[in-house]
Amino acid sequence: MPMATAHPLLTVPPPLAKLFSYFPLKTYPPSKPAKRPIVDPLLWVHPPFPSVPGKESVLSADVECLKWQAHIALRGFRNVSVRWDVSQDGALNGRLPNLKSPSERTKDPDGELIAAQDIPTWIDEKVGALDDLEGYKDVHSRDESHAWIALLEGDVHAALAMAQPLPSFFYHTVLQLPPTTAQRPVESILTPPPAPLSGFASPLPPYGARLSPNAISARYRDAIAALSECVGQHEWFLGSPGPTALDAAAFAYLHVLLHAEDDLRIEVARRVNLVHWEQRIHERVCAAFVPYSASQ
Repeated sequence: MPMATAHPLLTVPPPLAKLFSYFPLKTYPPSKPAKRPIVDPLLWVHPPFPSVPGKESVLSADVECLKWQAHIALRGFRNVSVRWDVSQDGALNGRLPNLKSPSERTKDPDGELIAAQDIPTWIDEKVGALDDLEGYKDVHSRDESHAWIALLEGDVHAALAMAQPLPSFFYHTVLQLPPTTAQRPVESILTPPPAPLSGFASPLPPYGARLSPNAISARYRDAIAALSECVGQHEWFLGSPGPTALDAAAFAYLHVLLHAEDDLRIEVARRVNLVHWEQRIHERVCAAFVPYSASQ
């Protein structure tokens, strides 16, 4: 059977073929960047507050992320890398913080990604679980701490949420960009929840919430005054022998409030014991973290 020959019309003209010969086509295997295995914990958080170049903070400006940073630091961890260039869309459940830890079970060099709610279990596995008192001096203090944490996450957080500026029309509608941090509605924070706008006698179903900025501000001022009395001149809240979950939460809120707008910041700044307490814990928490470097 005769061999098929190329059609003359498909033949490359000799001058063009000579030109192509000066630029030979070469193929190379795909480039795979070398991955460095995860050897130290790496925490993903929202970015810190703006600072002077060269003096960037390692503490997140988001109170939820900062709670976990303080909790990790106060349990004795050191050299924990922290990065804030990861969008919350790439986090587990779309929520930061996430913790990337060396995987001892699968030996995966990429490590294991841990959601925020699983960080306490990870901490207990690394440094051992606390006793039944959870670090407090007695059962009464342990039970009382729940009320103080509820106060922080209720009245104090509501005032902080009310003070957050809303996204601009251009940012939210035209660009359709999501907020940098997920904000809970204020009415879902307060206990008891505020009355609906429609009223109980209205024929319309309940909708909206009747929020009173003055009432929220008054509750915030009372909460800060109570926190100042609670810590007093003690090293830790409720006079505990060591740091507890309440101390981690209190530090996170005080640190964020001291960077908030004047009305919120002044209420904390005028209480010297709270400011000194925050500064002391600030140094301890900062010492536990190092900025993430892609080369590490």
